[in-house]
Amino acid sequence: MRRALWLIPSLLLLASPVSAQTSEAWTRCVNDKGTHAADVVIAACTAVIVAGTESRAGLAVAHFNRANAYESKGDASRAIADYDKAIDLDPADADSYVNRGATYRARGDVERAIADYSRAIELKPRHVRAYANRGNAHRDKGDLDAAIADYDRAIDIDPNIADLYHSRGVAYRAKGDNNRAIADYGKAIAIDPSFAAAYAQRGYAYRSAGQLDAAIADLSKAIEIGPRDADAYNNRGYAYRRKGQLELAIADLDKAIEIDPRLVNAYSNRGAAYESRGEFDRAIADYSKAIEIDPANADYHNGRAWALYKAGRAQQALPDADRSLQLRPNDANTLDTRGHILEALGRREDAIADFRRALARDPGIKDSLAALKRLGANP
Repeated sequence: MRRALWLIPSLLLLASPVSAQTSEAWTRCVNDKGTHAADVVIAACTAVIVAGTESRAGLAVAHFNRANAYESKGDASRAIADYDKAIDLDPADADSYVNRGATYRARGDVERAIADYSRAIELKPRHVRAYANRGNAHRDKGDLDAAIADYDRAIDIDPNIADLYHSRGVAYRAKGDNNRAIADYGKAIAIDPSFAAAYAQRGYAYRSAGQLDAAIADLSKAIEIGPRDADAYNNRGYAYRRKGQLELAIADLDKAIEIDPRLVNAYSNRGAAYESRGEFDRAIADYSKAIEIDPANADYHNGRAWALYKAGRAQQALPDADRSLQLRPNDANTLDTRGHILEALGRREDAIADFRRALARDPGIKDSLAALKRLGANP
């Protein structure tokens, strides 16, 4: 998967004094070929800064490059301190604002990130990365229209960057606009046919749209490019399950869990596949693992409740159905689940009440309609 932020690479000050240009410390600090490790860059830039012989512009470059090295090591505090100093020394440099914004966003300070990206755009109105990164930050906030507007502007400036279409596709999918998302992922793939994340995201969008064969094809391509992508295996496994190809589904979900044992949806999806095969004990075990990882997920409690009910263990199923409804009151599917459990426990009137509540929320639940008919009750 590609990084969700863009950093401007190290700067090279072409007008530096001759002594700085020819010094070993300066060469390593600039690291224009990217051959030096972060610690080497940090030491070299520190030497340049401590020497005190650089111009303000040269010192700004040294602080900027050292900040990049700190960021690559995950040391956000030191990175931000150096970007601050670079901006103090050269307040007209848009790139320092872009990189400081990216570091703020990486540690969850989205408002400061947006402020920095906006300042970069003021300084350099055609700064593609500033628009792209600000779009990502708006998306973090859930402000999808603002995110799409920024991606639009970035694409207007440079229509040949695959990441921009991918990012806009993610925003469209978050808005529920699968058609536009699929179109954008396709544009990203046309620019970069090896863009695994674009195939994976398009596969997910196809899956959400019910186009399961197209989803499987894209997810298979994503796996071919990135064979350690647990999410791609999980989503392909889900699509196979929806098609009734349960052996293929379970094989993919096994692989997803092997790669990422904490991928909670893979356990839930495999539990559903086992339940479809009538392997209720395995289904219950998988739902139990999902609940262990995420105990506040209503779907996982409902899934285990249904598996327990199907296994003939209605009394054990009832607490899970109750818990699911506590977490997500009036959910139609869970009301249907609990109605079946109550019916199995001989609590006819309570079951009828739940089936009626389920149908009030979703008139299309056929199992609830059939249950009411079976119980001799009107909807």
